[in-house]
Amino acid sequence: MEDEQRSSTQVSERDPIPPSALDLTLTAQFVVAWAGENGEEPRLGWWRSDLVSEFGGEDLFRRLLPNTWEWAVLQGAREAARRRDVELRSQDHDPDQIISLFNFGFELDERLEERLQDLKRSGRTPQEALPGLVDIVDARWDRDRFIDWVQAHGEVDVKVTPVGRRIKASIPTTDLDTLVRRLVGAIAPVGETYPLPHTRRSA
Repeated sequence: MEDEQRSSTQVSERDPIPPSALDLTLTAQFVVAWAGENGEEPRLGWWRSDLVSEFGGEDLFRRLLPNTWEWAVLQGAREAARRRDVELRSQDHDPDQIISLFNFGFELDERLEERLQDLKRSGRTPQEALPGLVDIVDARWDRDRFIDWVQAHGEVDVKVTPVGRRIKASIPTTDLDTLVRRLVGAIAPVGETYPLPHTRRSA
């Protein structure tokens, strides 16, 4: 009982994060994960997965998870992107200090998972819960449309490093909305490999 009360207190004392910022982050993760796939419908080919496609993951997950398959295919693509992110960060001398679109640190990543589970339990489709997906993921792959989406997040000044593009400006990790917009904006210019836009934790 004492442990349960302590756990509840810890959760309630966490800094609040607006649901809109969490939704923006999930939307960005899903869009980039989808765009980076390379399968039956070739997109950018940043990771080896073919989940968000009619005869790839969709066919399988429709049968396995008839009520949540739309979430499942996006989550699968997101996991493929996350693993590529891990591979790239592991080449750095201190990978745990890198903040990227698929690695915000334990607490923020946990909050994102909690928000994702809440959205799934709502009974809504991803496009209903995260309207920002509609104009991108619902449409057929269009590289120019994706580039326009990236650039709409704003121009970002970066330094190219051995592991990827490091954002030059300091961004408070508490400002999730700005952080995500900068991480997405730093994907431009879009190349043949995932550029790992990132920043580093303050010392």
